[in-house]
Amino acid sequence: MKNNSFFGLSCIAFVWCTFWTQAQNNPTSTGVLSGGFETNTQWYLNDKGLKDEFNNPTAQPEEPLRSNSYLFLNYNYKKWTFGIQGEAYEQNALLNMNPKFNGTNVATYFVQYKGDQLEATAGYFYEQFGSGLLFRSWEDRALGINNALRGGRVILKPVSHFTLKMVYGQQRTGFDVTDAQIFGGDFEWGLSKVFKWETTDLSFGGSYVGRYEKTDIVNPNFDALTNAYAGRISLTHQSFYLSGEYNYKSPDAVVQAPGQIDNRLIKPGSAILLNMGYSKKGFGIDGTFRRLENMGFFSERAAKGNVFNDRIMNFIPSLTKQHHYNLANIYVYQAQPNVLLAGSDFVKAGEIGGQIDMFYDFKKGTALGGKYGTKVAMNFSNYNALSGTFFIFNPQDYDTDFLGFGQRMFSDFNFEITKKWTNKWFTQVSYIKQYYNRQYIEDAAGEVNTHIVAGEAIYKFDKGQSIRVMGEHMWADYDRKNWAAATVEFNFNSKFSMYVYDLYNYGNDLSHYRNHYYNIGGAFRNKATRLGINYGRQRGGLVCVGGVCRFVPESSGLTLTFNTSF
Repeated sequence: MKNNSFFGLSCIAFVWCTFWTQAQNNPTSTGVLSGGFETNTQWYLNDKGLKDEFNNPTAQPEEPLRSNSYLFLNYNYKKWTFGIQGEAYEQNALLNMNPKFNGTNVATYFVQYKGDQLEATAGYFYEQFGSGLLFRSWEDRALGINNALRGGRVILKPVSHFTLKMVYGQQRTGFDVTDAQIFGGDFEWGLSKVFKWETTDLSFGGSYVGRYEKTDIVNPNFDALTNAYAGRISLTHQSFYLSGEYNYKSPDAVVQAPGQIDNRLIKPGSAILLNMGYSKKGFGIDGTFRRLENMGFFSERAAKGNVFNDRIMNFIPSLTKQHHYNLANIYVYQAQPNVLLAGSDFVKAGEIGGQIDMFYDFKKGTALGGKYGTKVAMNFSNYNALSGTFFIFNPQDYDTDFLGFGQRMFSDFNFEITKKWTNKWFTQVSYIKQYYNRQYIEDAAGEVNTHIVAGEAIYKFDKGQSIRVMGEHMWADYDRKNWAAATVEFNFNSKFSMYVYDLYNYGNDLSHYRNHYYNIGGAFRNKATRLGINYGRQRGGLVCVGGVCRFVPESSGLTLTFNTSF
C-alpha cells in the first residue's frame, strides 16, 4: 500500500484503540464489536478427462491449492463505527481472479460518524448514485469485485425528504488504489411528504461524477477531467409505478481494447433507463428499456475491457431473467456498453433493448388454481447492437441512430408454471428459448439457438426433511450442441443438506468434449455459521451474480467454503 494508506490506517487504529480503552475503563459505555470470516479454498486436481480444443488435457495450475479469505471487524461506539478488513489470497487467488489479488494484506478500513442529519465516512467506503449507471462502488467476492473508494463521503439529510451525498477518493485496485481522482455528488428529493400525498410517491434525483486522470499521451485530444451527469424521476401511484433516468458522459478517448487509448476517436457516452409496471395481488407486469452508447466508465481509461471488472466505476448488469437452472446459464447475456469497430460486418457502439416480465396467480378453488392456487410467469428480453453509420478505416468514427436496432445480440423467452399440490408437494416446469450471438457477446464465431425444458419437484417430509429433484435438457444448433442435466438435493434438517448434480454435454460434435460435469457436496449450517464442501468439475464459461459476470476456466477439484459472523 502507499504511504498515505499506512498513515490513514495508523490514525484509525489509534482512534479505535482510544475508544476501546475508554470502553474498557468505563464498562457502562462499552461499544459493540462485530465481524465475520469467510474463506473459499480449492484444491485443483489433474483431471485428464477435461481437454482443450486440441484434445490435450487441461493443465493443472502450478499452485493447485488456492484460497480467497476475508476477515472483517467493526466496532460501534455510540454514533461512531470503526471497521477494518484483511484479505488473504494464498498461495494464489482462485483461478481467473484479478492477479492483483495476491498475498495477504489489509484491504479496507474506515471510520464513520452517523447522526440523524449528518453521516461522514473517512477511509474506504461503498456508494451508489441512482441506478448505478454513472457510479457504483461495491463488493462481490464471488466475482472478484471490490472497487471501493478510499477518501471521504458526507451524507446530509437536513429534512426527511431530501438527501445529499458528496464523495471524493481514489478507487481500490488489488491492495492499492489508482492514481485517478474520483469525486461527485448526488441528491434525492421526495415530494410526497411536502404535498402530504398518501397514495402517491414522487421523487427527483440528480448526480455528478468527475474522473480526473492524466495519461502519458503527448498532446492529448481529450481533457484529463471527464464529467458525467445524470437526472432521474420516480413516480408511484397505488399499484402503478414509473421511473426514468438519463446519463451523459462528456467526450473522451475511446478505448476499444484494454490498454489501447485512441487519441483520435473522441466521443461522448450516454445511457437511458426506463421502467414501468403495475402490480397487485395475483397479477403483475413490468417493462424495462435501456439504451447504452459508449458507457464503459473506468477510473483509468486503459482498464476498459479488462476481463476482471477491475477499476470499473459504474454498474451495468444484464437486464434479463436470472435463471436458476444450470443449462439456462450456459448462454448468458453480458451487457455491451463499449465501442468496437473491428470490421465492416462487426461494429458495436453500445446496446438497445429491454425486457418484459409478467406473472398471474390463478386463485385457489378455481379450475386452474386448484386447492392451493397456480402461478404462471412469463419473461421476454431482447438486445440489439445500436445501428448507425460506422467508419472502419482511418479515421475511425461512428454516428448512431437514437432508436436504431442493429444486429441482434441476444434474446430470451421463458415461460414457467409453479404449482403447489399439497402441503408437501411443490412443482415447477419451465420452457426457455434463447438466441445468443457469440461474436458480439464473447468475440467468438457463430450464433446459437437453444430450446430448454426443465422441471423440478420438492417434497417435504416430517421433522424438517425435504428432497428436491430437478431435470433439464437443452437442444442447441451450434457450439457445444445438446446438454442434459439432473440434480438431487436432500435436506436432513434445517442444519444439514447434501446434493449431487451432473451436466452432460452428450451432443458435442467433438468426442473429447462430451464430458460429464458432476458435483457432489453438502453443507452444515448453525446460526450464523456455514460450512460447505464439494467435489467435482467446473464447467468453463461465464459465472454471473446479479447480471454481472466473470469467466472461469474448466477445472476439477475439491472445494471448501466456510463463513461465520458474530
